[in-house]
Amino acid sequence: MQLFAIRLRPGQDVGLELSRFVRENGLRAGFILTCVGSLRQAALRLANKAETTLYEDKFEIVSLVGTLDAEGYHLHLSLSDGEGRTLGGHLMEGCLVYTTAEIVIGEADELVFSRPFDPETGYPELEVSQR
Repeated sequence: MQLFAIRLRPGQDVGLELSRFVRENGLRAGFILTCVGSLRQAALRLANKAETTLYEDKFEIVSLVGTLDAEGYHLHLSLSDGEGRTLGGHLMEGCLVYTTAEIVIGEADELVFSRPFDPETGYPELEVSQR
């Protein structure tokens, strides 16, 4: 396993920056180990919804989990607002950093992740193979 650590700065889009990082570093089987930081805008696809829901407020990142590969990512994000209420869903483009996002990424050296379309679910789903 290889480890990477990055810091995203104010205004950067979490999903776009993670996709750029994966491309620039040639990751083929990445995953999020931990993330702390804050957002000023969150774009989430909520459970069983097709559309993206946009939230504008100051949020603490409580959790970021998921997989990364050359074709994209499957990430779930949990956030907490100023009252301590939490919300979460599938991370979409439009999650903008407020002060920072400190992210530690791992990569499985002997695996390759891909996302072929799955007719059963209607989404590109994770397929794992050996390098």
